[in-house]
Amino acid sequence: MINYSIDQERQYHIQVAPGEVGRYVILPGDPKRCALIAKYFDNPVQIADNREYVTITGTLDGKKVSVTSTGIGGPSAAIAIEELVRCGADTFIRVGTCGGMQEDVLSGDIVIASGAIRMDGTGREYAPIEYPAVSDFEVTSALGQAAEELNMRFHIGVTQSKDSFYGQHSPETMPVSYELENKWNAWLRMGCLASEMESATLFIVGSFHRVRVGSVCMVMANQERARKNLPNPIVHDTDAAIRTAIQAIRILISKYDS
Repeated sequence: MINYSIDQERQYHIQVAPGEVGRYVILPGDPKRCALIAKYFDNPVQIADNREYVTITGTLDGKKVSVTSTGIGGPSAAIAIEELVRCGADTFIRVGTCGGMQEDVLSGDIVIASGAIRMDGTGREYAPIEYPAVSDFEVTSALGQAAEELNMRFHIGVTQSKDSFYGQHSPETMPVSYELENKWNAWLRMGCLASEMESATLFIVGSFHRVRVGSVCMVMANQERARKNLPNPIVHDTDAAIRTAIQAIRILISKYDS
């Protein structure tokens, strides 16, 4: 395909060139989280800052690792992973926030996605809706091991990925409220743990490219608990999810890349 970048060595959107990122890349949505993640790297260096994509590269246990922000939602997340794969990355961990759905998924908990409900639009341009969005087993296992080692309160299971933040939080205001509310209730009855906006897309694109993708998110709050007037504080600090991802990469390096 055509590379529209002025510098043909660099990917058009993320403005990164091959060799500037490690095989392991952490993917937050918020560009401001890149610095919070990179502080756990040795010798971090900012590589690029273009649009919503900030990239910083350093090392962990002697191996090159990177962090690249993806912005909000599936379209920009798909662009990031597509271009990072072209630069040599093959193992990705989404780190972000989510909203708990089951009553026992509390604010501040960690949710590790084993799979994601495909309510995104981007993944449909890669695979038919019947194809499941599942995380990589090795990465998910490492995330679970990391959460245990760090004494995190965590859950592993299916999450929901959607394209409309307000369609989830105010479904009754939408013209298609009948569909949104019915599906939400179905996800609850099926035991869906949490809702966020990128994991399904990343899993589908990762499957297409045969790369490893996992996802760990911190629960900001739980709207089902709020609806039932249960305790439901709002938590903003994502450090627990970040540390889980960092430890998971160390586990992966020790098992597969040492």
